[in-house]
Amino acid sequence: MRVIYKDMRNGKIRLRAEALDDLWTLSNIIEPGDIASGRTVRKIKLGGEDEKSESFKKDVLLSISVENVEFQKFGNTLRVSGKIIEGAEDIPSGSYHTLNIIPGTEIEIAKKEWLNFQLSRIEEAAASQPKIIVCIFEREKAVFYMPRAQGYEKLLELKGEVEKKMMKSQVADFYAEIKKAIIDYDSKFSPEKIIIASPAFWKEYLSKQITEPELKSKIIYSTVSSADVTAVAELMKRPELQAVLREDRVSMEESLVSELLEKIAKGGLAEYGLEQVKFAVESGAVEKLLVTDSFIQQSRQEGSYTNLEQLLKSAERMKGKIFIISSDNGPGTRLDGISGIGVVLRYPIS
Repeated sequence: MRVIYKDMRNGKIRLRAEALDDLWTLSNIIEPGDIASGRTVRKIKLGGEDEKSESFKKDVLLSISVENVEFQKFGNTLRVSGKIIEGAEDIPSGSYHTLNIIPGTEIEIAKKEWLNFQLSRIEEAAASQPKIIVCIFEREKAVFYMPRAQGYEKLLELKGEVEKKMMKSQVADFYAEIKKAIIDYDSKFSPEKIIIASPAFWKEYLSKQITEPELKSKIIYSTVSSADVTAVAELMKRPELQAVLREDRVSMEESLVSELLEKIAKGGLAEYGLEQVKFAVESGAVEKLLVTDSFIQQSRQEGSYTNLEQLLKSAERMKGKIFIISSDNGPGTRLDGISGIGVVLRYPIS
């Protein structure tokens, strides 16, 4: 995720979602009552409602008062719906619209009050970058990248001096050059993963050159349509890279949930279940509050989210830290198994 600007005096933050994980993060940050603004496509009708009128699609900038937030996990889209409060003159205020957010979408979020855990999640998503090297190549070019907070930094570009009908020796020489660069960057940066992507079958040829077991264990192969400047953005949407981007987050969630369950088993410094969590928050004893995204979504559907939000605010005022755990992974499944919400305590309360 990239933060484009912050205007905390007016409660506004403009962001660009850059990965599928960012959509999940935003689904837990954007709430009913927020104002969401962004560019979108809107169908515009020419003429009155009773007339046989033509319609056309128009790219517009809209602001909506959020009423519903839905993360479509299998459609790679975050849908933010609500009433239009500001837009072009030919778009009636008060009509409904849905902003569809995908990786690459920019959106401005305005809140009456930002909670610390929401700001922390944005900062975490913007600052944390996976320790990976990316190599995108085709027949005559190979480009190496490393993720940075500002985007992807180009480390190296190699060009193969070959004709379209390459001799086998020329092919082998270029692959050897790519392999050498991979080994050099592995030694220099010690990445956890190395993503190698190419159009068509080129990566299969390169994979035959890489035989070292330790190096092979780090490599993930993917597919892109070309090796030009658009390839990185295309690769960001690939499931292979998304899995790598999620690994660090899952590791942290595993540690948090394991700590909670261990303290529950020992007794005294952990509680779970909504009523027990409320009592712990009111006692000022909460060090960490863990809640799953499924628990949050259910509270929205049942109309009890306002109460949950007040509970989270109270925990923060008492210097407790809030962590949202994904129900899609093992740690979240285990937390859902004990109600979906729990707290680690500074001191016993019973």
